[in-house]
Amino acid sequence: MQPCCCCLFLLCVFHFPGTWADLEGSFTVRLLQTSFFQNASFVDTEGLGLLQDIELGSLDKRTWSIRFHQPWVHPALLRSDWDTIQNMIRIYLKKFIHLIREGAAERNVPYPFVTQCMAGCEVYPNRTSQAFAYVAYNGQDFLSLDRNNDTWVVYQDNNFTRYVQAVLQNYTAFSELVEVLFNETCVDDMEVLVHYGKAALERQETPLATVFARTPNPAQLLLVCRVTGFYPRSISVAWLRDGKEVPPGPALNTTAILPNADLTYQLRSVLAVFPHDGHSYACRVRHRSLGTRSLLIPWENLSTAPTISIIIITVLLLVAIAFGGVVWWWKCRKCAEATWETQEFTI
Repeated sequence: MQPCCCCLFLLCVFHFPGTWADLEGSFTVRLLQTSFFQNASFVDTEGLGLLQDIELGSLDKRTWSIRFHQPWVHPALLRSDWDTIQNMIRIYLKKFIHLIREGAAERNVPYPFVTQCMAGCEVYPNRTSQAFAYVAYNGQDFLSLDRNNDTWVVYQDNNFTRYVQAVLQNYTAFSELVEVLFNETCVDDMEVLVHYGKAALERQETPLATVFARTPNPAQLLLVCRVTGFYPRSISVAWLRDGKEVPPGPALNTTAILPNADLTYQLRSVLAVFPHDGHSYACRVRHRSLGTRSLLIPWENLSTAPTISIIIITVLLLVAIAFGGVVWWWKCRKCAEATWETQEFTI
């Protein structure tokens, strides 16, 4: 039973020959597979390949063929090569499903259940790489590959995990495949992927940030900095109090970076403060798309706005009343003068 073989065999999908590209920072290829076993006769399998957060391609679960998500992935290989890879994937998946069912029957694993695996490698500018492989069962950590010792580490110590660990550890052909894929092909694969996907990897979207306040109770004010529409994912968001960065603590809460529907990202940073504490606050955003600049969005305390508005409105009303009074007095005076002249003419 080899739940993680799926990820490692799929790594061959991205085995391209090429020339090493100049990298800025590290790049990661991740290969994901989810297999849902409804019963002993029905299984639904999905696969996805990612470069950083860019979807390279996925597995059509009906035909077990590759669907390309980026126009620059398919041209990397000849059609005949892709045909060979697809045939290899189909052969592998048949064996994978057979082994899973066999192991489930032997260990009386109840249906339905889900197996998940993620494998890949991170390549650094000096062409060194770090491989990883993880297996999950029903959404829980199950096994991981320790590349330092080439052993599988269990997260749940029971008969089932020990059985799977033993199968993987004693599967010589699998260990040799891992060695070749992670130590020889990973850097070459990344080289070509980065070359073909350079425009996508260099894409930048400037973040938009807004600051507003919420009052959960009279004794607390929550300052919220919402940042959205940025790409790539990496970003720095901090709160400044009187120009100095607020250190991490219970008063500061920043959400995880979440995806938007338009392939950008968003997050929120919330700072709890006391109302009318006399400090000035601003949200500072740093992102690659901004270069050396930073976005600095101050929080404007609008708590005094109603008072100011009332004062302004009152002054305007007084001016209007005074002006109206002057106009009324002027009209009355003109009317009186006209009446007086009429009386003099009559006399």
